[in-house]
Amino acid sequence: MRITLIGAGNLATHLGKALADAGNTIEQVYSRTMQSATRLAALLGCEAQTEIGNINTDSDVYVLSVSDSALPQIVPQLCAGRDGGIFVHTAGSIPADIFRGHARHYGVVYPMQTFSKDARLDFRKIPCFIEASDDGTLGVLQMMCREISDSVVPLGSDDRKYLHLAAVFASNFVNHCYNVASHIMRSHGIPFEYMYPLIDEVASKIHSMTPSDAQTGPAVRNDRNVIDRHLSLLSDEPAFREIYGIMSDGIHKIRNKS
Repeated sequence: MRITLIGAGNLATHLGKALADAGNTIEQVYSRTMQSATRLAALLGCEAQTEIGNINTDSDVYVLSVSDSALPQIVPQLCAGRDGGIFVHTAGSIPADIFRGHARHYGVVYPMQTFSKDARLDFRKIPCFIEASDDGTLGVLQMMCREISDSVVPLGSDDRKYLHLAAVFASNFVNHCYNVASHIMRSHGIPFEYMYPLIDEVASKIHSMTPSDAQTGPAVRNDRNVIDRHLSLLSDEPAFREIYGIMSDGIHKIRNKS
């Protein structure tokens, strides 16, 4: 399959490599800057491009991995004159019908994972949630994604936005908590590496029990002595203190409801 990548960021890099390794031809990589376009194009052995007007018109699939805010501007420019292609974006929170009126065949390929360019990932373990404008397009996207992932799941835009919301809690917010923990430890000369076994165990437990059953700590017990001491230790960090209070209240309230 001939594929053009629109975007050269973290997700585009991993997705492009997976698609190329599966035997697809990456024809072009577009980015706003030649530096980023050239970097990924060199990795994939294809042409780098910074002008929408110079993007080829005969690719089978155009994959847009750009910021959500850039999609409304790029979509009409890219779709014009390329009626034979399938256009997909990779955003978790943008509906598929952003292409409606601009493309005949379109959809979404949302690989739900956190992507960093230098992090090694096994794409086959990443679930890909797909949506399409019609059955024929859905079949093409299923075939393309099954080449790179063991888990390909049709999911509409209305449900995908909640999946994306949940992913923000499970990934972005959790990582922010790691960052807070790292800051606290660094301020007192304690290496963050000591947290690795704890982090690994917490992540491992939810493979065999529900997050609710895996929850431990002073907030579950509503141990006000410990909670108040922790809040006192955070008196010089009002943002961290606020997070601690909100999280502790949330843990206690959810446990009481279960």
